[in-house]
Amino acid sequence: MTAPTKPPHHSPDDTVSGPPPAGRPRPDAPGPTTAAPASGARLHSPVIDWFDEHARDLPWRRPEAGAWGVMVSEFMLQQTPVNRVLPVYEQWLARWPRPADLAAESPGEAVRAWGRLGYPRRALRLHGAAVAITERHDGDVPADHAQLLALPGIGEYTAAAVASFAYGQRHAVLDTNVRRVFARAVTGVQYPPNATTAAERRLARALLPEDERTAARWAAASMELGALVCTARNESCPRCPIADRCAWRLAGKPEHDGPARRGQTYAGTDRQVRGKLLAVLREAHTPVPQAELDRVWHEPVQRARALDGLVADGLVEPMPGGLYRLPLT
Repeated sequence: MTAPTKPPHHSPDDTVSGPPPAGRPRPDAPGPTTAAPASGARLHSPVIDWFDEHARDLPWRRPEAGAWGVMVSEFMLQQTPVNRVLPVYEQWLARWPRPADLAAESPGEAVRAWGRLGYPRRALRLHGAAVAITERHDGDVPADHAQLLALPGIGEYTAAAVASFAYGQRHAVLDTNVRRVFARAVTGVQYPPNATTAAERRLARALLPEDERTAARWAAASMELGALVCTARNESCPRCPIADRCAWRLAGKPEHDGPARRGQTYAGTDRQVRGKLLAVLREAHTPVPQAELDRVWHEPVQRARALDGLVADGLVEPMPGGLYRLPLT
């Protein structure tokens, strides 16, 4: 695998973004599908210039991170703030610096090391991707977008992010931060739809600069702008490099009039119970009896439902005698 000269990177939600590497255009790279609209051409330079000056120094953006470091960060940053990811990311890469190192461990060890990042199925998916990379690609994260997309646990967003941030390719990288920036700056509305639409994907492709290296930097820069300046609440227009051409601001910042935006709750949910059960199993290095798990939550029906869900998701392995452990296979 050829390491990018300067890997970068992203972030879902406060999550992040990074300066994509200065990768060379590949001869087989697909050309632009749509010319960027005039509004897009006016956005590229100020946003990228702002990014050059204000981008955060994050470990997955450094050259030594390589494509594996970028991929690990992408999994961890989904719905998780940067400050929570940083210590787990560094411990993870110190323990498993290459996909083959993770693939050699049991999936339960990945769940254990995931700690309290939340959404622990991501740990299983990252482990599955590491196994596939080791078996199919000699242990190197593939640069080809289609090969990335074919890995288990990799969706369109992650494939595009790794191809762009790790290999400097031209892809529309459309996370929550980017969608919000495009909704405001180009579409003139406060928030994007709850779920990504085909229209948003078309707009993102149309806004891509034609030059591959510039497109990769634009992907990281627009994401960073959404994470630091054009935030969901308390946007900082005086600090925004494109405030003078933002359609939403110029329209007087009309309030959101679409479907109610989904909020996230945690206390009292099955997700909280699952987290408490997994915390017990992560701390234990031998199988845990049912009675020990029963002590973590007072409501037996919800507790049983949460445990059944963990088993169904492959995060917990039941054993004879009412014992449970993290998965070995």
